[in-house]
Amino acid sequence: MTPALSKRIPSLEWIRNYRREDLSGDLTAGLTVAVMLIPQGMAYALLAGLPPIIGLYASIIPLAIYALFGTSRQLAVGPVAMVSLLVATGVGAIAQPGSSEFIAYAILISLMVGVIQLAMGVFRLGFLVNFLSHPVVSGFTSAAALIIGFSQLKHLMGVDLQRSHHIHSIIWQALEKLGEINPLTLAIGLGSVVLLMVLKRLKKTFPAALAVVTLGTLAVWLLGLSEKGVAIVGAVPAGLPGPTLPMLDAKALMALFPMALTISFVGFMESISVAKAVARRHRYEVDANQELTGLGLANIAGSFFSAYPVTGGFSRTAINDQAGARTPLASLITAGVIALALLFLTPVFYYLPKAVLAAIIMVAVFGLVDIAEVKHLWRVKRSDLALLLITFVATLSLGIEQGILAGVGASLLWFVVRTTRPHAVLLGRLPGTEIYRDVLTHPEAKTLDGVVALRVDAQFYFGNVNFLKDTLRRLEAEHGPLSAVVVDASSINQLDSSAAGAIEEITEDYQDRGINLFFAGVKEPVMHVMRRAHLRDKLGDDAFFMRVHDAMEAAHIGVLSRARAGSSGAYVVSSTVRGGQDLTGQQAHGLRAAPAPTL
Repeated sequence: MTPALSKRIPSLEWIRNYRREDLSGDLTAGLTVAVMLIPQGMAYALLAGLPPIIGLYASIIPLAIYALFGTSRQLAVGPVAMVSLLVATGVGAIAQPGSSEFIAYAILISLMVGVIQLAMGVFRLGFLVNFLSHPVVSGFTSAAALIIGFSQLKHLMGVDLQRSHHIHSIIWQALEKLGEINPLTLAIGLGSVVLLMVLKRLKKTFPAALAVVTLGTLAVWLLGLSEKGVAIVGAVPAGLPGPTLPMLDAKALMALFPMALTISFVGFMESISVAKAVARRHRYEVDANQELTGLGLANIAGSFFSAYPVTGGFSRTAINDQAGARTPLASLITAGVIALALLFLTPVFYYLPKAVLAAIIMVAVFGLVDIAEVKHLWRVKRSDLALLLITFVATLSLGIEQGILAGVGASLLWFVVRTTRPHAVLLGRLPGTEIYRDVLTHPEAKTLDGVVALRVDAQFYFGNVNFLKDTLRRLEAEHGPLSAVVVDASSINQLDSSAAGAIEEITEDYQDRGINLFFAGVKEPVMHVMRRAHLRDKLGDDAFFMRVHDAMEAAHIGVLSRARAGSSGAYVVSSTVRGGQDLTGQQAHGLRAAPAPTL
């Protein structure tokens, strides 16, 4: 088996090296996740506007395919609340929820998501998800969790509410129909919520969802509650889904593409974040691009077996890990158990109340409201908190798609602002050392009269050219007249043609006015551009130093030289101090500039 093949099909590696001692953990985890996924899959399909059986279909083939092609050993793939809401939003715009067209388009969007993710994986485009920063994802997830939770009020209360993705609209409708609430439905729903929360607090690995499903179904069956207005799932088709070709419709493809793209990114973000977290605990690596390939193939294969889009879930992955999963065999066992349930257990779902499924969704998604992240960002980085809040408010007020677009747009705008106005500091020398630091954060650092030392912590490109010029002019006005300017370039990683042109203009201006310009710590990629732009020739080799201290010594010599020339009227200095050479006439207090290194 070649390394390239095992990299493309990771299962070849873990199957070949499978250890017998891992079997008990994988078996336990596979069974545990299966009993958790059966009610969750049905609930999330209901959230997506699909028949509950579609959620079970999405819990078989996609799980098996990911187990063969994914790189995470514990990731539990399947239907999740976030993707279900996005499917309901995207497909609901062109078809009536629950209709045959709606089901067909939901399966089609699974194929589209799979193709997008597979293409991103094959062409190694996993880095594109970096445009979805963590604060944006957190704000979007928190807002979407609230929308998901409140969207289940109609099932929890047993009233008919119009579908909406605006919380205020849902709440207003619910208040208007308080008099129509079915008490039995509300009791089942609230009781399920309380029981789920209690069981989850007592033991996380306990199949709480299965417990409430069992109790709720028995209550409806034994007490005949379906005849008293309690909505139930009803008949669930028995048997495994047969292979079918997804319906291809050009207009639907165009209409669904924006949402398919959103699901591809959001689903992958949710999946890769939890996969990496678990991998760190177990000390192995996950390959982001191979993860895209695995998820893409899982969604493509699922679309041929009546599944809607899937991804890795937070809660199920945590349960899978805690239950002892060591390899993807656990996911294969989960898929097998759900397949058996479809073959033999569908009649028991007939009396399953929809209020129980709504309770499962609400408890699961309200845990996604990330209050801890808000507190963390308030302490650590308030600009990131602003991005989180912008995304959160936009998602709640404008809608799902508009919210995440607003978050991404705000992130890109903030990135532009930060790079066009980068962090730039005036440097001073720490007493008794050769170290230079920001004078604002180190008040003890001393500056040199007539010399400005500036550090710019960003790439130097066309977007911040004017910022650098303005900064130098401001520093000259505050600390002038100047004899020299030292630029600490150790934090500058790139230099474009516009920036090179700006440096040339600054150099010519300084040379005309007798101001020396020195650079310290120039990196090779930046120096390469300087050479090609002939800046190195214009400035001279003696204008470049490895350390700020060496450049400052050269600048100091220039200051002293200018002072002596002014007092005697006979002292002559060149416009650029020669590193390592005696000064013309005499040495200034015996100072010598460090030799300019060859970069």
